[in-house]
Amino acid sequence: MPIMEKETGRTTVSQVLPKVPLPPLKQTLDTYLKCVQHLVKEEQFKKTKAITEKFGAPGGVGEVLQKKLLERRDTTTNWVYDYWLEDMYLNNRLALPVNSSPVMVFPKQTFRDQKDALRFAARLVRGVLDYKALIDARALPVDFARGQLAGTPLCMEQYYRIFNSYRYPGLKTDTLKVQMKAASSAPEHIIVACKNQFFVLDVVANSKQLNETEILSQLEKIMKMSENAEERLPPLGVLTSDGRTEWAQARDALTKDQTNRDSLALMESCMCVLCLDEPCGLEARDTTRAVLMLHGGGREKNGANRWYDKSMQFVVGMDGVCGVVCDHSPFEGIVMVQLSEYLMKYITGSPCKMARASSIRDPPPPKRLLWKCNPHIQGLLAASEDRLQRLVDNLDMDVLNFNVYGKDLIKKLKMSPDAFIQVALQLAFYKCNKRLVSTYESASIRRFQDGRVDNIRSATPEALAFVMSMTDERATFTDSEKMKRLRDAINAQTNYTIAAITGLAIDNHLLGLLRIAKELNMEKPEIFSDETYSTSNQFILSTSQVTTTVEMFCCYGPVVPNGYGACYNPQSDHIIFCVSSFWENTGTSSAVFVKALNESLLEIRDLCNRSSAAAIRPAVSVQGAGLPYKSGK
Repeated sequence: MPIMEKETGRTTVSQVLPKVPLPPLKQTLDTYLKCVQHLVKEEQFKKTKAITEKFGAPGGVGEVLQKKLLERRDTTTNWVYDYWLEDMYLNNRLALPVNSSPVMVFPKQTFRDQKDALRFAARLVRGVLDYKALIDARALPVDFARGQLAGTPLCMEQYYRIFNSYRYPGLKTDTLKVQMKAASSAPEHIIVACKNQFFVLDVVANSKQLNETEILSQLEKIMKMSENAEERLPPLGVLTSDGRTEWAQARDALTKDQTNRDSLALMESCMCVLCLDEPCGLEARDTTRAVLMLHGGGREKNGANRWYDKSMQFVVGMDGVCGVVCDHSPFEGIVMVQLSEYLMKYITGSPCKMARASSIRDPPPPKRLLWKCNPHIQGLLAASEDRLQRLVDNLDMDVLNFNVYGKDLIKKLKMSPDAFIQVALQLAFYKCNKRLVSTYESASIRRFQDGRVDNIRSATPEALAFVMSMTDERATFTDSEKMKRLRDAINAQTNYTIAAITGLAIDNHLLGLLRIAKELNMEKPEIFSDETYSTSNQFILSTSQVTTTVEMFCCYGPVVPNGYGACYNPQSDHIIFCVSSFWENTGTSSAVFVKALNESLLEIRDLCNRSSAAAIRPAVSVQGAGLPYKSGK
């Protein structure tokens, strides 16, 4: 049971976090109907309402399942954790790059030469070892909630999975393995990827960790080894970028040979992967850096210089394009942010920790991982490369650095920055599509034991009322009516957010009911085979707020073929948006969405400006009444 330690002065008070609650059945079903009514056709909704009422009726199927879920809550640490992990990640068969793995794009680095880049990489590895030491000693300070209901201690379990998790591909479902053994068996090596080759770098020699100078020396040796064309092996890393079932089949073929089994064992037990990338020859704009982090640029660039099953891959490009790629199954974005910020501050903060020559040991040289390939495996490699290239060519990414205002202005308006941005995203989507769709915004439930996330359904009826007033061509709505609708939309979003972070949202609960029915071998309840349920789980707009205190940003791809991924990072005077979609879908365009989003943010600000001006303006004299309004910046 996770015990949280809250520091009060010099003493630490241990407190057990509560379990994730299980909302009342009626409350979830009522909320479900409210969430979907305005997103489906009237006829369809009538049918859904009848099905839902029957499901929730006294003595109905819903009550039976709810009772079983309550029993599960009593006997487990977290009743939804396994269900959620499987549904969200492990059962998903799509390739990890773009579809699942989020990335953090570091500030663009300026390296004078290769040695400079390797120096940065050595320092990054040293920072990783320092951070891991904090985790191993359980010395990380406890996170406390910020934003809504700030100040509550949060579950820290996700941090303990950063360096000791590995995601094994499976034919039907993946397995996430977390080594929670004694420190003595903790991984003591990292894997360095360079020119699509993999090298084992032991970070401990004679039971002492390598210092920065020693790490640099080892990285230089790896660079040299990777340049030896005769010893170059096929780019096995590309297999991990494939669909999970395809990779599971390829892994089965690989493990028939002992050499491959040995290499896989070293790969799977490493602390993290360091990817030393070749220069890409592209202008390092935000958008370019984002896509290169997401997929490495495909077979022509660094697409195979990765190993996607490992939770943490640090990328150091010789051209200064750097960042981190994460498997999302062990932890949420906040863990990636905290570690990234620690590393950036470590790298820029302290003077160079290069050791004196006399104190340098000569650790054993790094080892190249060896692979045995046959024509069958060569064929699988070629197929994986083709599929990765298709994914690369399909990604349509646009990073918007909106610098007209940031969260300071929104707070001055006495509105929640997150709710405000979510409403702006709804307006942008409506401008492009004349409708709203099921929207996902991740809500952390780390206030509870082993808490991960639930979903804030941002496409509320109140948001629809607001966006319709803003886009009404007949100009039927006054500013004060629009303003009232804006406040209603922001309140609805804020209330749903509070429900979600306190464990009372609907998505986890409905998933739990569905899974219990499956475990009881019941026929799938009609509420879950209803068209509305599948529509409500097609998240055409998948959003997430990932705030940083260092100049960097997070991004990810869409979760459905006809959708958008929209990650945003609100800063005091600007907001970074990373919008992704797929070129193959003609109904989506990241550039069109970004343009609509930019307009939406300006229009909402102008509305607020006009309203506050009207509130303080004395009765206007007749002469002044016809002056055109100019927006104030």
